[in-house]
Amino acid sequence: MQIVFETFLEQLSESVDEADFREAMAGTASELDLLTFAYLSLPLQPSGKPKLISNYPSPWTARYLQNRYQKLDPVILRARCGGCPFRWGSGFSGVEISQAQQRLFDEAAEFGICSGLTILIVDRRGRIAAMTFAADEPNPAFLRIAERYEQALQLMATCFHISARRKLSGNRTVDGVLLTPREYECLQWAARGKSASDIGCILGIKPRTAAFHLDNAKKKLGVRTKNQAVALLASSRSSIL
Repeated sequence: MQIVFETFLEQLSESVDEADFREAMAGTASELDLLTFAYLSLPLQPSGKPKLISNYPSPWTARYLQNRYQKLDPVILRARCGGCPFRWGSGFSGVEISQAQQRLFDEAAEFGICSGLTILIVDRRGRIAAMTFAADEPNPAFLRIAERYEQALQLMATCFHISARRKLSGNRTVDGVLLTPREYECLQWAARGKSASDIGCILGIKPRTAAFHLDNAKKKLGVRTKNQAVALLASSRSSIL
């Protein structure tokens, strides 16, 4: 388990977009015989849009977001109440659900999402998210795996959330200029005193690729040196804070 977790952390550190995060969690979950997952980060404002990263069938995730099912989903409503990770099936034992909520469960089942383990995440900034590992039926094997790795899955969910929040926040603007995820990440490491060679090792890319992204960032920012770009980054951070 330690090797699986260390590999997962390395993949998170190298992830720059939603596809990377999806691959990191899907690969790690499969190592634990958990084949499907869904991470849903809820917006701070009621009018905001949630962020969903999942390897569920794409027609289901598209329908879920389009219909704003997070406002109806009993699993998400239960997660909002806090507490320990919980398991669910075609409904909640001892809990009455509405007809609309039952239809949602039935729709999900059509896509092979019939039971799961859901973990609530609340970070220090007040953001709420839920990580669900799902199965196509409530079989004993899934329940044994969920119980055996529950604490590890909680830690993985938290690490995933923090890393995704930091890297996918959309705030990649420096001095009013929007950088690509990789340009911004390379510039962040340069601000920590890392060379292009160091950045390449950290991100798992070639040094010349790291240098390429840094050069692009300098051009976009209208500066000639890396130090000038780093100074603009620091200034932008200060203005945000």
